[in-house]
Amino acid sequence: MSFDPVAVASAAADASGAVIRAHFRARIDVDTKADASPVTLADRGAEAAIRRVLAERCPDHAVIGEEMGGKAGGRFTWVIDPIDGTRAFITGRPVFATLIALLEHGRPVLGLIDQPVLGERWLAHEGVLRFSGPHGGEPGTRTVASLAEAELSCTSPDMFTEPQFGRFRRLAGACRRVTYGGDAYGYGLLALGQIDVIAEADLKPWDWSALAPVIEAAGGAMTDWRGAPLTLESDGTALALGNPSLLGDAVALLGG
Repeated sequence: MSFDPVAVASAAADASGAVIRAHFRARIDVDTKADASPVTLADRGAEAAIRRVLAERCPDHAVIGEEMGGKAGGRFTWVIDPIDGTRAFITGRPVFATLIALLEHGRPVLGLIDQPVLGERWLAHEGVLRFSGPHGGEPGTRTVASLAEAELSCTSPDMFTEPQFGRFRRLAGACRRVTYGGDAYGYGLLALGQIDVIAEADLKPWDWSALAPVIEAAGGAMTDWRGAPLTLESDGTALALGNPSLLGDAVALLGG
């Protein structure tokens, strides 16, 4: 590589974080997109800030962003979600995150999760996870021996179709506890050993591309509900596990 992907991703997250912090709890206007999801000036401004850094440092790379679109192309593609968890952001809860991923030939090779209000950042590249933040935590998943000991998490049951929710409930019944809420921040907590399993659906490439490298570098696994690797053509389901040996059990419960 003729560029430093870690330095580029870090600079992009610094730029987006400055935009987001300026708008946090500022009672800004909220628009509704065609898919009924909310979007704010902070979402758009943060993505624009990231794109400016990428245009300056990697002008020949393709970019896909939730707010401004784009498509994969060439060897390298950056995938951006400026605020994953806009509902949390607009209600003043600091559990949203900025997601930045680098794909090489369609495969995520770098993932960054940034929580700019709490000052926490996860950055995975070449199988190494770096975590920084003032509130404690060490990178590395917790390897519980069975699902019966596992803490399961999901952003919201509203993301499931009725059949999917039935399958999720089968998994939930096999786990120790279930908690809702967290968006991408929950995956960061899984990478710190605070959560053991996350099962979600209706995810777009910008929702998961940055998460998979972080989870895998922490010692976990991230697949779709069939146990297959996530790709740009995946069906939107996602399963993250701190202990990869539990993948077969979880997939069996999530099966149609």
